[in-house]
Amino acid sequence: MKQITQMGATVEEAISIALKELDLTREQVEIEILQEGKKGFLGFGSRKANVRVTEKQLEKSDQEQQSVQQAMEKLNEIESSEAVAIISKSEVENIQELTTENLQSTLEVEENELIDEKRNDNTVAIEHAVTYLTDIAKQLDINDLTIDVEEKGKIINISLESKKAALLIGKRGQTLNSLQELTQLVVHQYAKRFVLVKLDVENYRKRRQESLEQLANRMADKAVYTGKKIELEPMPSNERKIIHHILANRIDIETYSVGSDTKRYLVIEPIR
Repeated sequence: MKQITQMGATVEEAISIALKELDLTREQVEIEILQEGKKGFLGFGSRKANVRVTEKQLEKSDQEQQSVQQAMEKLNEIESSEAVAIISKSEVENIQELTTENLQSTLEVEENELIDEKRNDNTVAIEHAVTYLTDIAKQLDINDLTIDVEEKGKIINISLESKKAALLIGKRGQTLNSLQELTQLVVHQYAKRFVLVKLDVENYRKRRQESLEQLANRMADKAVYTGKKIELEPMPSNERKIIHHILANRIDIETYSVGSDTKRYLVIEPIR
């Protein structure tokens, strides 16, 4: 079975390139759109459309079944006619060999289908996620990426490691958060049940949470000491939630968010 993952400026361009590489037509393949093209999004590989084109397994099985049937019919004709006398031994052996090979191939296909049915519900989704992240890394010129996947109930933890980890993390984890959201979309396309993707790079999230805890307590103390509200720099919602949670039990300050989208920030205000 032929398969290729291809990127292009648009979905149609990516599909066209993939079909040329596989030397197949649209009718002979299954097309999976991993990512729609979006100009200027994130500043890296997600700017281009990403598709996976796979040769249809069903067509291949049908061709094999047809080959088997034709070979068997021809073999029966040979055995039931006077033509047996004039057909060479080598020709008969070739037909028998063809029949055996196609039967074996058909049995292998059926066996693989049974194995696929027994695979974990999330196996295929995880494979696509790993492929997607590997492709993104290659576009960032990261060739030493290692990926570790661990399933815990409805959570899929994916850990990445590389000497160029900073490229995957981005400023204050923005690239990492975006990669997590995109990987979640990829997994959602193929998982048979809902699962939550948690993506991390070299334990960055734990280190970031420890840093946020220190920042929250330090800024809260400063707000109480000066009697003035403290405005933190804009940060993603998950990090604002961490600070809200850390300071939730303090009775001398209150926290709330101001602004919108990427400019939304958290305010720590003393209670007088």
